[in-house]
Amino acid sequence: MTANAAQIEYWNGPVGERWAAYQDVLDRALAEISSAALAFAAAKPGERVLDIGCGCGTTTYALAKAVGPSGSVTGVDISSPMLKVARRRGTGVNFLQADASTHLFHATHDLVFSRFGVMFFDDPVAAFANIRKALKPQGRIAFVCWRDVKENLWASVPIGAAMPLLPPQEPADPLAPGPFAYADKDRLTRILSGAGFGRVRIDRLDAAMYMGANLDEASDQALRVGPLARAAAELDEATRAKIRDTVRDALAKYATAGGVALPAACWLVGANPK
Repeated sequence: MTANAAQIEYWNGPVGERWAAYQDVLDRALAEISSAALAFAAAKPGERVLDIGCGCGTTTYALAKAVGPSGSVTGVDISSPMLKVARRRGTGVNFLQADASTHLFHATHDLVFSRFGVMFFDDPVAAFANIRKALKPQGRIAFVCWRDVKENLWASVPIGAAMPLLPPQEPADPLAPGPFAYADKDRLTRILSGAGFGRVRIDRLDAAMYMGANLDEASDQALRVGPLARAAAELDEATRAKIRDTVRDALAKYATAGGVALPAACWLVGANPK
């Protein structure tokens, strides 16, 4: 199996289709984090930008607005279903279906950006070393990734509540490719340094994940995206209905007049080629 083959299959199957279908839901859920990550990256007019793991293109189009007509933005993703959505959403940007860990890049970009698109590499040092080749000598990388799952209550509360109804769960490998692969700040620093980046900056971002306008929407979202969605994917509908009710009760204390939102804990990461 080639590098990242499992991830390519995963994001081009039912999961990629589901994320493409729920693009609007995910955009609302991640709005606060997206705004913070884009401000951190600070794309400037005229810059050439690469958006790694661009998904359905939300951040790609936001970056295009920031760089203006004198700049350019290319979104890269392995998921055909999500790129189909991205291409339908507008014009003025380029989209490329490719594995950023191995694609042949040229040193023509001022900024490499990613919103939760760089945590799935089988060999993260080699992948970031390859991505570094896309940057000009004075370029920069800026991305956002999750901290520990225990700090991310949007993920840990639903699956914790549902655990008695789930089949036995294998202990998660904290170093395996996945959403929380870079929870360890020191490991993340070592990865970037080993890939040829310097001046590594890692800042905490404490934000909120919007789960829905009400508890029904929030419990549905928990079964669509995140650790619970993966754990419950193969369960029968009767069990999923029980899980939905249980999660709804667990999320009740986070409900407000403005909707249901739970703490989201991230790293904002920046670095420059050495």
